[in-house]
Amino acid sequence: MSQRTRMRAFLLAGSSAAILTLTAGMAHAQRADGDKASTVVDEVVVTAQHKEETLQSVPISISAFSAEALAAQKIEGGPDLVKGIPNVSFTKTNFSGYNFTIRGIGTQAVSVTTDPGVSVNYNSTALIRNRLFEQEFFDVERVEVLRGPQGTLYGRNATAGAVNIITAKPTDRFEGDIKGEVGNYNSRRLVGFLNVPLLDDKLALRVAGASTQRDGFAFNETTGNHIDGRDLYSTRVTLGFRPNDKFHGALIWEHFNEDDNRARSTKQLCTRDPGPSSLGAVQNLGLLASAFMSQGCKNASLYDKSAYGTPNGLSIPFVLAAAQASTIIGNNSSGGVPLLQTVDPYGGKMQSDDLRRIASQFDPRYKAKTDVIELNFDVDVATNLTLTSQTAYSEDHYFATQDYNRFNTVSNVFNDSTGLTGTFGGPGINITPGGVYCDPQLGCSSSIVGMDRSQAKSKQFSQEFRLQSAYDGAFNFSLGANYTRYKTREDYYVFFNILSAISQASGIGNNSGDITKCNHVFGAPPTTVTPTSNTGCIYIDPNKLNQIDGKGHNYFRSINPYRLQSSAIFGEAYVALAPNVRLTAGLRYTDDRKTFTPTPTQLLLSSYTGGTVDGGYPEGAEIKQKWGVVTGRLGVDWTPELSFTDKTLVYAFYNRGYKGGGANPPSVGFGDEPAFPGGPPIVSLTSYPATFKPEYVNAFEIGTKNSLLGGALILNGAAFYYDYSGYQVSQIQDRTTVNENFDAKIWGAELESVWQATPNLRFNASLGYQHSELASGSKSIDVMDRTQGNPDYTIVKPIANVPSNCVVSKKFMEMLLQMNRDFGQPDDAGLNQACPGSAFSYYNFGLMTDADLPNGGRGFYADVSGNSLPNAPKWTQALGAEYTHDFGPEWKATIRGDVYHQSQSWARVYEDAVDKLHGWYNVNLRLTVSKPEAGLEFEAYVKNLLDDTPITGAFVNSDDTALTTNVFVLDPRLIGVSVRKTF
Repeated sequence: MSQRTRMRAFLLAGSSAAILTLTAGMAHAQRADGDKASTVVDEVVVTAQHKEETLQSVPISISAFSAEALAAQKIEGGPDLVKGIPNVSFTKTNFSGYNFTIRGIGTQAVSVTTDPGVSVNYNSTALIRNRLFEQEFFDVERVEVLRGPQGTLYGRNATAGAVNIITAKPTDRFEGDIKGEVGNYNSRRLVGFLNVPLLDDKLALRVAGASTQRDGFAFNETTGNHIDGRDLYSTRVTLGFRPNDKFHGALIWEHFNEDDNRARSTKQLCTRDPGPSSLGAVQNLGLLASAFMSQGCKNASLYDKSAYGTPNGLSIPFVLAAAQASTIIGNNSSGGVPLLQTVDPYGGKMQSDDLRRIASQFDPRYKAKTDVIELNFDVDVATNLTLTSQTAYSEDHYFATQDYNRFNTVSNVFNDSTGLTGTFGGPGINITPGGVYCDPQLGCSSSIVGMDRSQAKSKQFSQEFRLQSAYDGAFNFSLGANYTRYKTREDYYVFFNILSAISQASGIGNNSGDITKCNHVFGAPPTTVTPTSNTGCIYIDPNKLNQIDGKGHNYFRSINPYRLQSSAIFGEAYVALAPNVRLTAGLRYTDDRKTFTPTPTQLLLSSYTGGTVDGGYPEGAEIKQKWGVVTGRLGVDWTPELSFTDKTLVYAFYNRGYKGGGANPPSVGFGDEPAFPGGPPIVSLTSYPATFKPEYVNAFEIGTKNSLLGGALILNGAAFYYDYSGYQVSQIQDRTTVNENFDAKIWGAELESVWQATPNLRFNASLGYQHSELASGSKSIDVMDRTQGNPDYTIVKPIANVPSNCVVSKKFMEMLLQMNRDFGQPDDAGLNQACPGSAFSYYNFGLMTDADLPNGGRGFYADVSGNSLPNAPKWTQALGAEYTHDFGPEWKATIRGDVYHQSQSWARVYEDAVDKLHGWYNVNLRLTVSKPEAGLEFEAYVKNLLDDTPITGAFVNSDDTALTTNVFVLDPRLIGVSVRKTF
């Protein structure tokens, strides 16, 4: 039996301890009637239903962590929550995002218009843009995680559940706390608070802050620098007020700031696809012809040694275009010279097999800033009737940039243009002297260089009013209304020097060598080009990277402005049908209005290359969407008196949940001008829907919460079934994100247990099981496997302006290759015209049939019926143990261990080899020595004791960048010590 197998068996046994303990507790109750345990488990007070209740009395699956529990379990931020909650997973995602998944449901869609599946709340106010994965918890009262749709009280974006972070509020005591910590990776942390009463019991101020600096977890072999470090801080000022017994509240301002070299994704994996060496009877294909039928990266496991390869760089359409004679940088006696040499720009090199070692020409840069202001108050408007107001305003900014490919490239891939004469008799174009190209944004290099940049700013205002009763009778209610206004704009850029070089050397009117001048008449004197002119020139932004005008077509730019207005009214009624039976009925009406302004991307486009303009980014027509949806819940809870428990709650609920649809990010901005009179457009593309549909869920849940052994044992369980419609899942297609909707069924069960075995020994355990499957008939184009294994078809690279691979019959490609040889042409001549999209494609001239181009060349649909939802592991298990030993009259030592396991899952719905994510373990240890009377605590800890590097998520990139896969990993082993003083 392997070590991991033994550990899993141990963990499964341990996380099932709650069931065994329940049996023992029943026997104990029968043997010693009335005998009480010497200790009890402290119950956490929660506000899951917007009122204070003990966790065990709330008929909702909820995990709650007090400040003490967060510290004990080393839950220091959003990513750590998974280690204490069943059926929850967390991973970073592409484009600076994250995916927090509850019971298989999270945020798989990529669009500024999409809503999170898990509502992240700050003092019960949902924040659409939040810093759950970057910001660390500090001075919080508790964190609550509600599992399952919260269709009434939490509303529109809580189909999976909700996370509620409740900050500590001012008290009537002068008190404070400060903690300093140091650790490996040169880590330094400082966190604390100061509470100052200002006016008797009526006014108090609480100031809190946290700061973290550390070196990077990863290493850049090219620059020699450690990357993925942290330099961030948070501050919070809370003014609490209680002018009288009927009115109290708090004014809160929180600020977060980060400026460091955090990596959005450290490693990019690829199993190289060399392409075919022959096709049918045509043997010994040339390098370029083979590259035309290579994906760049194969569909292969991320855990194979071959996954640490580099792509077949020649298969990238931009590289192919620059390596063919059609892209010339001058004439000599031998004719045109290609911009690039016929070599793989990545050289077929292998990367380091260390997921924390990369080879980037640029170190990453990450900046984020968030401000949240809240004014919350309660006023007793009548006896047992309270009006609550919650007002919030937030602003968020972020900027992130890093090398697009985190692996080495080959030097000297550009041909030397020194001494070459101009094309078609025009002036000489010496843009690669000595084989070096100088990109206006990325600088000078003899290699292929790429970088991306993601930036956004957003503002949100929200207001909610609630009226809540607390009558002694059989009937109570909660009524409310809220309004949210949200505005954001996200820009995403991709820069490659080869794109600028192609724009400059393409022969489309620019023969001067001056990137700001060109003319579409070959040989005519160059003229100055502005971004709005229509000269046929691909406009190259001549400015430096940090000063770009944003109008260049020599880089990819996706502009995403979005506005949301959402309002809702909601209410719940609570009716006591009997002294121990209560009925809950709730309804919510949500009105969502979304406006998105699509701005088509313009990479390598001009009025002569299939676009509508030569420079700039004209906006398209606004996409306006509106939904009016009723959601809610209906259920009953029962508190029976049982002989074998001290207290029991049994509940059964139906919930209806909803999450709005949205607009897909902008597509490519091709024009409709014909290539020749009466002919098709210069470039065309099969269009995808501009929008995607909402999500709906019908959720059924039964559960029980129990206190046993005189309060020493807590045992909670739940089972659920979801009928889910329209789950939003994205992938990169045609150089943009396309969001698709899938129906699914999900079911599972959960157990949570806490046992105070003795006054000094405490255990906690959780066990989660979930099964998800996509509905029968679900299908989608899989960009990693467009042929679906059909041996009669192959993928083919299109012209550089067309963004995706196409699928063509091998029979046709074999005929094309043979014709090239028969007429003495290079093997690669005209192969890209086998793809639809170009005006001169063979399909447009009747040389191909529909059978040669399945689904218009997009490929065969993958049948994903019965496949699992992404990032939805079947099993999650956690086991914790804590022992406290008193020594001396005032000192105590506490040692705690936590073990967590998550089973395998899938990164995408296709369940390809590249999608499989292995299960992983996490082990934490913590030792504290404290003197409570003096307010002193010393701590030593180890997180991720086994120093594993599990892949928690993966993102497959686009066809035209070789289908590389960005992977996201867990933090390495962290060791630290701290000193804390409370006063």
